[in-house]
Amino acid sequence: MSEMAQDQPADSAHSRWPRALRRGPMETLATILIAAGVLMLLQPFALVLYTHSFITTLAGVVMFTIVSKFPD
Repeated sequence: MSEMAQDQPADSAHSRWPRALRRGPMETLATILIAAGVLMLLQPFALVLYTHSFITTLAGVVMFTIVSKFPD
């Protein structure tokens, strides 16, 4: 570790990152988005939902991949 990281308390890095943008809540949101896309794909009622299901699932996967790099 660098000297700068050792001098700062562990909570100071977290205090600068907004609570809503931390990994836990954002991973949950991305997982919900993936699940919504799969449900949209499997439902037999609305063609509009089926049409947008791939984009929704893809957005959730991309979001999950990016968010997994966020701090805890």
